[in-house]
Amino acid sequence: MSANETPASHQPPAATRDSAFLRACRREPVPHTPVWFMRQAGRSLPEYRKVREGIGMLDSCMRPDLVTEITLQPVRRHGVDAAIYFSDIVVPLKAIGVDLDIKPGVGPVVEQPVRSRADLARLRDLTPEDVPYVTEAIGQLTSELGPTPLIGFAGAPFTLASYLVEGGPSRTYENAKAMMYGDPELWADLLDRLAEITAAFLKVQIEAGASAVQLFDSWAGALAPADYRRSVLPASAKVFEAVAGYGVPRIHFGVGTGELLGLMGEAGADVVGVDWRVPLDEAARRVGPGKALQGNLDPTVLFAPREAVEAKTREVLDSAAALEGHVFNLGHGVMPATDPDALTRLVEYVHTRTAR
Repeated sequence: MSANETPASHQPPAATRDSAFLRACRREPVPHTPVWFMRQAGRSLPEYRKVREGIGMLDSCMRPDLVTEITLQPVRRHGVDAAIYFSDIVVPLKAIGVDLDIKPGVGPVVEQPVRSRADLARLRDLTPEDVPYVTEAIGQLTSELGPTPLIGFAGAPFTLASYLVEGGPSRTYENAKAMMYGDPELWADLLDRLAEITAAFLKVQIEAGASAVQLFDSWAGALAPADYRRSVLPASAKVFEAVAGYGVPRIHFGVGTGELLGLMGEAGADVVGVDWRVPLDEAARRVGPGKALQGNLDPTVLFAPREAVEAKTREVLDSAAALEGHVFNLGHGVMPATDPDALTRLVEYVHTRTAR
């Protein structure tokens, strides 16, 4: 199925569908504000470090047994309201033959950056046969998770394009922006191709049993609104439209995107993720009606004493009091040095304070 075809509706089991997380995403009444954390399955957990010992990141993402165990770890430990599939945004690129590796302390590094139309031609379509480990792992997870929803995810076209064009992480995105400004036709074709690949990757996850999906546009905050609207929004919208027919909630998240929140909502997500820089009541004004919001405690707050964490959490909850739907999360991922017990206490605090 191409990214342009309309899929059949996909509904999780009734108990999962009635979970606090999915109800909040649909802007329905909830028994308590649901909580999950970006990067909740990761280096903050000693059990994660133990099972990952000696195993490279990409190899970890391609082993269903390991993916299942890592994805379940924070659900067991913290009692979060949703699991998020353990993977990396470059997995679909690796699956279609892009020569890349995730280097410790650096991040994804692409051997041959995409700088020309000939380079673009190397990016072929992704099929379910390219990622059988995803289907297998999600099958295992949905049977283990019971009523707890599983969130699938992918990197957004802009962030993937930036990695591909830069050849790795960047603070300035000079090569990606040079293509965007200097060869807008090649840029548009690159993002369109990545939208197809991303949509296909999300479809595999949904059809295997994911109850929601999140599109990470981690680097979108580097863009001015006019550039985002012209050069990025069409590709993100294509991804969301491609999976709309499944009927699962679609979440859109970026970092430093306060000026883009309205545009990110326009792209088609049901839930807009907000980082810690914009209060949720103001974010709701920028996004407009008809969307739930996700966020947005500053991840560094978790290094403060318990009383301070609770005080800052109350601020987030108070700013979310009038929202149509709210999923509590951090404003970015869990930092590696975070005390896991602080996360467990945070989940309990949000559940207790918001119990209806």
